[in-house]
Amino acid sequence: MSADLAFYPGIHQPGNACTFQRAFISINRLRGRLKPITCPDVVIDSGAFTELERFGRYRHGVEEYARELRRLHAAGVVRITAAVAQDFMCESFMLARTGLTVAEHQSLTIERYDALMVERLPFPILPVLQGFAPQDYVAHLEAYGDRLEPGHWVGVGSVCKRNGRPEQVVAVLSAIKRRRPDLRLHGFGVKLTSLMHPGVREMLHSADSMAWSYSARKQGRNGNDPLEAKRFVERVMAAAGRAFEPWQIPLLSIGAAA
Repeated sequence: MSADLAFYPGIHQPGNACTFQRAFISINRLRGRLKPITCPDVVIDSGAFTELERFGRYRHGVEEYARELRRLHAAGVVRITAAVAQDFMCESFMLARTGLTVAEHQSLTIERYDALMVERLPFPILPVLQGFAPQDYVAHLEAYGDRLEPGHWVGVGSVCKRNGRPEQVVAVLSAIKRRRPDLRLHGFGVKLTSLMHPGVREMLHSADSMAWSYSARKQGRNGNDPLEAKRFVERVMAAAGRAFEPWQIPLLSIGAAA
């Protein structure tokens, strides 16, 4: 993780995002919201994992997704740094859920990215590279073609279930970087095990994680407590050899209203 890595703690309760400089929030937690979120750097996730795992499809089309993103931005509800395109993960259990192949998931991911770009939203759209084997990601990279400009910020999907074996994450990131060393890669759902691996850290420009919430719930604590997120961010920064920065200290008490 380079010294300037942007780490986005995943936040279940949108109201807690105001306690952090950065936050990663699913669109599923924001639909219809009217109350502003005073966080200066928010990336909106498409809710891809939940949608495909639970329903085997997206319940909301690209136009509806774009419409809600535009409303959130125009109404001043969220200051959106970027929104993630509606991608299709490629783990075996996701393929079984949709009944499609890796190649079909990759094609659908680009198709939805193109459709979202047509909407001309007033903030960046984060495209996602998908696959399972390292060569899959290279093939998907080639399929994107000139859509990915030099220095493009690009998400890398289908790695969150491989955090227990960070060498597999390194293999995926290395394959992408060998072909396009200029890309700024974002790791979705990267847990501390992988973030502590120097090979992973050095190749990521940014990352997000909800691992703090899962760990808290598993140990009988509050999975929505922003102090749990704060402690996780502290550990991430320590892994990067950085001091914990004042802006990362939660300002609200435990159980802040969403």
